[in-house]
Amino acid sequence: MFKGIYTALATPFTQEGKTDFKALETLLEKQIAAGIDGVVLLGTTAEAATLDEAEKDELLCMAMKQINRRVKVLIGTGTNCTRTMLQNTEAALKHHPDGVLIVTPYYNKPNPSGLVEHFRLAGQLGAPIVLYHIPGRTGQKLPLGVVEQLLQQVPQIQAVKEADYDAARLSSLATQFAGRLELLCGNDDLFLQHLSLNASGIISAAANVLAPAFVQIYKAWQKGQTPKAFALFKQALPLIQACYLETNPTCVKYALSQRGIGTEAVRLPLGPVSAENKKKVDGALKQTPADLLI
Repeated sequence: MFKGIYTALATPFTQEGKTDFKALETLLEKQIAAGIDGVVLLGTTAEAATLDEAEKDELLCMAMKQINRRVKVLIGTGTNCTRTMLQNTEAALKHHPDGVLIVTPYYNKPNPSGLVEHFRLAGQLGAPIVLYHIPGRTGQKLPLGVVEQLLQQVPQIQAVKEADYDAARLSSLATQFAGRLELLCGNDDLFLQHLSLNASGIISAAANVLAPAFVQIYKAWQKGQTPKAFALFKQALPLIQACYLETNPTCVKYALSQRGIGTEAVRLPLGPVSAENKKKVDGALKQTPADLLI
């Protein structure tokens, strides 16, 4: 259901901190022109936690109208409060996305029964769910036994965005749930490893600036052109790594600004990228072939 390259879209801001809809329109068009399969709106990269409800609704109205079903859309609705997550999901479903992205609740560290109930209630709203597992941000790793419970009790869970760097767990997840759960790479620098484990695609923040690269890598892999996929990945990797020198999406937005899309502005508690890291991003941009960049 969710296959290929999905860009976790950034939310461009003006220097005054308002949503820059002109830049957002440009970014969306460049993404679609690059051949992506879908976008994630209001995810972590979108700084959704700093957008109020009116801003979220305005962004979704504009983006959904512009996308006009040309690519699939996932909307991020997860929080660490089940009630708020449900409210977010209900609001998102009014825009008729292809699914919702729901992160495992952060900070609370819910026990298994709470986790299952959290997603069971989300499933009752009817939309396909992509489970977002990112222990580096949530502080909690999802046991595979709980994944099994979730799949048994919440059939709406169609895929997992896997952002754990535990290679052994990744292998177990991919093999244990093959044919039952689509695997979407959540760590851009591990894209080839995920593909080797039969991942269906990726949800990528770096694709904001590297969408053509990810599309070309994926297409080469699908055609069995493994050396070509690796060669493309090798060319893209320095910029992929540079996108995460500081907390996402700070470097991504700086790179976008250098490509003429919006400003580097982020909202507190995120701050500007250091001068040293800006130079590193600049260097990575310069050495990346133009046909791999938006």
